[in-house]
Amino acid sequence: MLEQDHRILVINPGSTSTKIGVFDNDISILEKTLRHDTDVINSFENIIDQYEFRKKVILETLDEEGFNVSKLSAVCGRGGLLRPIEGGTYAVNDVMLKDLREGFAGQHASNLGGILAYEIATALNIPSYIVDPVVVDELAPIARISGFSLIERISIFHALNQKAVARRVAKELGKKYEELNLIITHMGGGITVGAHLKGKVIDVNNGLHGEGPFSPERAGTVPVGELVSLCYSGQFFREEMMKKLVGQGGLVGYLGTNDAVKVEKMIEDGDENAKLVYSAMAYQVAKEIGAASAVLNGKVDAIIITGGLAYGKDFVKEISDRINWIADVIVQPGENELQALAEGALRVLRGEENEKEYPGNVNKAAIVQ
Repeated sequence: MLEQDHRILVINPGSTSTKIGVFDNDISILEKTLRHDTDVINSFENIIDQYEFRKKVILETLDEEGFNVSKLSAVCGRGGLLRPIEGGTYAVNDVMLKDLREGFAGQHASNLGGILAYEIATALNIPSYIVDPVVVDELAPIARISGFSLIERISIFHALNQKAVARRVAKELGKKYEELNLIITHMGGGITVGAHLKGKVIDVNNGLHGEGPFSPERAGTVPVGELVSLCYSGQFFREEMMKKLVGQGGLVGYLGTNDAVKVEKMIEDGDENAKLVYSAMAYQVAKEIGAASAVLNGKVDAIIITGGLAYGKDFVKEISDRINWIADVIVQPGENELQALAEGALRVLRGEENEKEYPGNVNKAAIVQ
């Protein structure tokens, strides 16, 4: 019996652009970045008010590219700042739309993903989905304890790419994701290291502004006492301090750039300070991977390194040399979010997994407003 073909439109909204893709099953037949005029974007009072404008641009582009939207089987959008939920593919419903529109956990362009998917899909009488948003929360209870009773550790990480890469590697190994113990390191503007136990990310550093290795733009874990002293020194407003930690932290703070290629050129030209800082970032990533191996009791089937920084062979080697005694290291450079969204929708359309209902079993303790 022939397997049914599914054509899927995927949508990944950014602050001033919208990435779209059309996939026949898991094969990309169109990928395009729609760049929006900054003045137009800024004319909207709230991010969420942009959805009609972006929807029009998407549909016009599909028409220009010769795609008949009536041939679509589903529309899948990037998940936004929702309530903490377990990983998977979720049907967009009224509760989700309300949370996205109201900015339940904050306003962000990714909140438009589910709304755009729903608006386009509903007009075509086809399903709309989101897949593995950044708020995926599968932390073990013990992992939530921070050591400071007023603060609980929360899960914010590159869930979409980590989960997608995990499934691809599992397939290559002839296993199911749910059968493996994996340590997955996503390295981009932020760096997150997840301990995946049989399909659940039971521990991961908060890659937004919480903890873990420093990265091209983020400070990661810093000495707490000194940080508190700086906060009360009178030198900085709260927003300035947050910017120093997220955006101006990491490589930006030390070397004035978040561009790893530029840093590698500095090292090549003999800059010893750049070499030390870059090595320190690799050192911290390796240390976080080592900690994740302890979370998994040393039973690790593979360590996967992914994200944009994984293209840097010397940087990856520096990490790998420190941790390859734990398990085999598999390098999967880059992040293909459009592919990951399509694959998530396709698994449901093919009946390989069930769609999930939002919000499901929300971990109320993890909700931070």
